[in-house]
Amino acid sequence: MSTPIAVLVGAPGSGKSTIGQALADRLGADLMDTDTEIEARAGKPIGDIFLEDGEEAFRALERKVVEWALATHPGVLALGGGAVLDPRTRADLAEHHVVYLQVEFTDAAKRVGMDQARPLLAGNPRAKLRGLLEERLPIYEGVAGQTVPTSGYHPEEIVDAIVGALPRPEGGQR
Repeated sequence: MSTPIAVLVGAPGSGKSTIGQALADRLGADLMDTDTEIEARAGKPIGDIFLEDGEEAFRALERKVVEWALATHPGVLALGGGAVLDPRTRADLAEHHVVYLQVEFTDAAKRVGMDQARPLLAGNPRAKLRGLLEERLPIYEGVAGQTVPTSGYHPEEIVDAIVGALPRPEGGQR
C-alpha cells in the first residue's frame, strides 16, 4: 500500500485544488481531491448530498473516503475543508506530511465566489466563511506539519515552498 506524498488541508478558497494539481504535476504524481471522489461515489454533487441526505450523511461518506485515500493514494491528496473536523481523521493525519494552505479572508471570499453552491456558506456566505476560517484555524494548524500562506503568492511559489519541505525518500531526491 502507498500513502500520499503530501496532504493538503485548508479552508474553502485556500487553493487546495489549484495548488494540489500544480504540486502533483511538479512531482509527476496524481492528484486526488476527496470532494471529487465523494461526488463520484454518491453520484451527485456535494450540495445535493447536504440537501437530500444531510450533513451527517455527507460527513460519514467523507470519513470513509478520507480514510481510504490516506491508506492507498500514492500522489497528492487534497482534503475537503471540513474533513479535519473528524477526530479520527486528525489522528490519521499524524502519520502524513500535511500542508496547511493558509488564506486571508478577502482572498478566500474572492476565490470561493459568493454565488457558488457551497452548502456550508448558504445564507450569509461572507459571515459564514469568516466563521469557518476562525473556527477551523486551530484545527488546520494542529494537523499541519507545514503551513504555507497562499494570499499574494503565485501557485508556483507555493509549490516551491511545499516541495522544499517534503521528506526525501530514502536515497532519493524530490
